[in-house]
Amino acid sequence: MLLGLLLIAIAATSWGTTGATMTLLSREAAASPLLVGWSRLAVAAPCLVLAAVGAARFGARPAGRRPWPSVSDLPLCAALGLAMAAYQVCYFRAVTLIGVAAAALLAICSAPLLIAVLAAVFLGERLSRLVRLSLGMAVAGTALLVVGPRGLGPSGLRDVAGHFGLGALLALGAGVSYAVYAVAAKGLLARVTPIAVSAITFALAAGFLAPALLTEPAPARAMAAGWPLLLYLGLGPTAVAYALFTAGLGRVPATAAGIVSLLEPLTATALGLLVFGERLGTVGFTGALLLLTALALLTRRQTTSG
Repeated sequence: MLLGLLLIAIAATSWGTTGATMTLLSREAAASPLLVGWSRLAVAAPCLVLAAVGAARFGARPAGRRPWPSVSDLPLCAALGLAMAAYQVCYFRAVTLIGVAAAALLAICSAPLLIAVLAAVFLGERLSRLVRLSLGMAVAGTALLVVGPRGLGPSGLRDVAGHFGLGALLALGAGVSYAVYAVAAKGLLARVTPIAVSAITFALAAGFLAPALLTEPAPARAMAAGWPLLLYLGLGPTAVAYALFTAGLGRVPATAAGIVSLLEPLTATALGLLVFGERLGTVGFTGALLLLTALALLTRRQTTSG
């Protein structure tokens, strides 16, 4: 069990570094969120495809699951690819507007709560009292986190109405994108192995974003300047982290996995505050605590009910 916890902890911690990596790429290589998002997908996709091929040929396949999606699954796979592409662009753009800490807290903590809402609407799953409480705390936490760093004065409200508000909306948009992905993928994951679903999703997402690169002024120059970080982003927090998380999940109870996964928003917040000098303010910290508590409550609900 200790090994499983360590694997999940490494994966969650590495996921928490994606916003910081975006910040460094923006500063050092003048890389845009679109370019960074596409690069992450383009680097990870071949690795995941190779892993899926290896698993299909040599691995043990779970009963009732196919190694690859069928032709009839392709429209759903395309929808998953669009959701994944939207997540990358929304999240990385949000990081450039509101910082690593606020973007991570809004996007990462909102996603599981939005999944619960979408599952209730489209899958008929019941919203328990604990989920409703979590949603209420999340809404309050989001409002406090958006207002907190800028304060309630005239200049602060102008920032909230301007670029900071836009960044918060994009971070929440990233949460919505991931929630759509998770809910839409639920049925497919019952028929197809998870590694194959991820491989197809990342490959299609990279393909969907590729035409938009034509609008970038100098993508080759940015990629040449930032290739070590781009390579890290596609391999470390994406391909390798997924493999580590999947391996660890098979060795620990779901409760433990959910708790250890909280290292992702905590890592991102710590990097934003300690490395990049971001500030949340007292009100913002209160909002962050509400969001993290709501996420922890939802994790407890999911693990005790499943």
